[in-house]
Amino acid sequence: HVQLVESGGGSVQAGGSLRLSCATSGYTYNCMAWFRRAPGKEREGVAAINSRGDTKYADSVEGRFTISKDRIKNTLVLQMNNLKPEDTAMYYCAAGWRGLSLGGYYYDNWGQGTQVTVS
Repeated sequence: HVQLVESGGGSVQAGGSLRLSCATSGYTYNCMAWFRRAPGKEREGVAAINSRGDTKYADSVEGRFTISKDRIKNTLVLQMNNLKPEDTAMYYCAAGWRGLSLGGYYYDNWGQGTQVTVS
């Protein structure tokens, strides 16, 4: 059973930083991504990365968030800087075998989420 386990969420003041991690149980995927869902809103693709290291970001986080892979630890990382209250959401790690995309239908495996709150 493939597991994705997120960690690193928490509460931070506006302008602060958080680093999210997603452990992948040793599996290697073609693409991985971070999504988020705020209360009352649709799920939103935040950032994605493929096996070549190509990345894609939502306009709302471009320049503030960085997605990367720690290949030694088999971990997906999302570094979030200059956080804003509108970044408050549950953040989910996702993995799949299709192309680089911020669309949720591209991903087959999902984590349980980690909460990020910015005040």
